[in-house]
Amino acid sequence: MFEKVQGIERRYEELSEKLCDPAVMASPERYTEVMKEFKTIEPLVLTYRAYQKAVHERDEAKELLAENSQDEEMAVLLTEEIASAETEIERLTGEMKLLLLPKDPNDERNVIVEIRGGAGGEEAALFAAVLYRMYSMYAVKQGYRTEVLNVNETELGGYKEICFMITGQGAYSRLKYESGVHRVQRVPETETQGRIHTSTVTVAVLPEAEDVEVTIDPTELKIDTFRASGAGGQHINKTESAIRITHLPTGLVVECQDERSQYKNKDKAMKVLKSRLLEAERERQQSDVARQRHDQVGTGDRSERIRTYNYPQGRVTDHRIGLTLYKIEEILNGGMDEVIDALITADRAAQLAGEEHHALS
Repeated sequence: MFEKVQGIERRYEELSEKLCDPAVMASPERYTEVMKEFKTIEPLVLTYRAYQKAVHERDEAKELLAENSQDEEMAVLLTEEIASAETEIERLTGEMKLLLLPKDPNDERNVIVEIRGGAGGEEAALFAAVLYRMYSMYAVKQGYRTEVLNVNETELGGYKEICFMITGQGAYSRLKYESGVHRVQRVPETETQGRIHTSTVTVAVLPEAEDVEVTIDPTELKIDTFRASGAGGQHINKTESAIRITHLPTGLVVECQDERSQYKNKDKAMKVLKSRLLEAERERQQSDVARQRHDQVGTGDRSERIRTYNYPQGRVTDHRIGLTLYKIEEILNGGMDEVIDALITADRAAQLAGEEHHALS
């Protein structure tokens, strides 16, 4: 491990010099590229240097202890210092192992989130609107930007389906664990007897595809225009500005009707289509790995129930890691960090256990 870290530290020094190179500084693209790599490996290098410092302090204390073994008071102080340094060394070693884990290449990307009402009819559609609000408020707290790509509203203000983009550095790294079935248990507004109903909503989180990654043959697309539809209001117009794109080889269908401009709707629909195709390819490539890592958190099977929101008990439970928080109001108002941080920690621990098992086998 340490040979690998030392090699990364040498690379860090090279990048540091490049950032001061006038030729690199004169090229914004090159400077951004170097800075990105520099920032990526910096946490590991700083952790390694803190580890080296702790090792030096421990070894120095051990030498002093050997020289002052007859001085009881000094020996006690030095023994405590050695123990403290050992604890710090252990902590920093664990941190370096985590930082050395393979990075998800999509982590820094923007995301496209698709929310659809599942079992429960109108109540499911209403909860889809609640989840959209939760993710929008979380995005604001993170300094991200949200843009609706397509929405299909119901008469009561719910969403049969809503597709939106969240733009911001690291958006995918924070939201990728949200893919799956979200279950809600509450008394619906339409329920007169006060009975608790259970409904479901599906969430899909896709990393935004870059143009260079997905090549689409225009002859393989069927593009239809139609009038925007919905529950009424500002989204309705009298021109055929809404767009439906069908990717003939895969049968994927994408609709976008949020903009009044046909061109803008087509542009947004193509973004969604590219991201879906990229995700489908990624899932095909990783199917074997996914089977091997079935017990890990991962991004979850979209058909799997991942979380329950129980209103009467004020409870949110993430079933993948057995986490229960009695903070439903805070979470639905965008305070999701505690849940997301726990999922990231569990996933890293599972990856680390997998790496260690692989090293032993």
